[in-house]
Amino acid sequence: MNSDDGNVEQAYASAKSRYAELGVDTDGALKKIQQVAISLHCWQGDDVGGFESAAGLTGGGIMATGNYPGKARNVEELRSDAEMALSLLPGHHRFNLHAIYLENDGKPVERDKIEPGHFQGWIDWAKDQDVGLDFNPTFFSHPKAADGFTLSHRDEGIRRFWIDHGIACRKIAAEMGRQIGSPAVTNVWIPDGFKDVTIDRKGPRELLRESLDKIYAEPIDPAHNLDAVECKLFGIGSETYVVGSHEFYMGYALANKKLLCLDAGHFHPTETISDKISSVLLYLDEILLHVSRGIRWDSDHVVTATDDLRAIAEELVRGEFLGRVHIGLDFFDASINRIAAWTIGARAMIRQLLVAMLEPIKRLRQMEVEGDYTSRLALLEELKTYPFGAVWDYYCMTQEVPVGLDWMAQTRQYEKEVLSGRE
Repeated sequence: MNSDDGNVEQAYASAKSRYAELGVDTDGALKKIQQVAISLHCWQGDDVGGFESAAGLTGGGIMATGNYPGKARNVEELRSDAEMALSLLPGHHRFNLHAIYLENDGKPVERDKIEPGHFQGWIDWAKDQDVGLDFNPTFFSHPKAADGFTLSHRDEGIRRFWIDHGIACRKIAAEMGRQIGSPAVTNVWIPDGFKDVTIDRKGPRELLRESLDKIYAEPIDPAHNLDAVECKLFGIGSETYVVGSHEFYMGYALANKKLLCLDAGHFHPTETISDKISSVLLYLDEILLHVSRGIRWDSDHVVTATDDLRAIAEELVRGEFLGRVHIGLDFFDASINRIAAWTIGARAMIRQLLVAMLEPIKRLRQMEVEGDYTSRLALLEELKTYPFGAVWDYYCMTQEVPVGLDWMAQTRQYEKEVLSGRE
């Protein structure tokens, strides 16, 4: 133990004593946070390019802005970068793949023909790294999605292509879950919608429902795969009408026992997902969260400790929902170091969950039941100055990951030794 470790332990002992005065068990909170897994998204590492072909993706309304040097150019580089990011995070986590991140040995494979073998390398890597995997069909940036429609396309042949892609992806995810021993969450998001005035809003939704029914026709053991559907308010090129709206997918998830994916950037800018969690979990067994930071629109900025993020964490902890909620990150920023982006976002999410676990929830709830709203507000404000940073530093130290900003030094060293050599 070095002198810095001693300072961290002393600070933790002091913080532990202060929280104990409120009836908060900091040691217990640290045990709880160790059980929470965050799913890091592969698309932050290469600006949503994938490895489907050497040319990368074109079109489809998916846009990463910036040209910071060091982008992963192949599977090996992306895995190396992901390993670096994971090494900077306390706890055990997951990695979230899109279908376009397959390994095809340079041989083009159409998306409706992809197989588990195209992801065996990822499965072996995940087992070696002791991380779970999650999965996503890729319904964008493809000639058969060029007009903005996939599963709700009026052309039966195109619609069938995307249905078969969804079926193939479920089989891949199930094999991931089977081999790793932890179910993969397979999330369906499609870009389908109209840019301007829309006359027939019902027809495309009827087609989408029909397509989803076909994708999910074959039962899959939930021990291997969990199906999720993701809603959106609007997108680039679908500003007026999105087929897969919140109401559509909430109804579909309820009727078909699927996970509903709530994305922090997919609602109106003044609307937050934290208040939705307790409502939907009254009727759904589990949900998926995509944690992002939208600014003015669904811009997918790197997650930071905003009021919205803290509200999400508080709702998950106060409602005792962590066992029923799968948390994944969803942002892509190419203007900064990509490993730093992963690390900042993931550490922010974990840290805010820990902060929520340090609340005297029973005491606050009792004040609310008794109608003592004055004391409730006063205590919540006082908690904002409590030394949660000392508890977080101690958690990082005991998990043998960098404390404070020490992770930046390691990231810069990796940038100097590895990223700088990439064109």
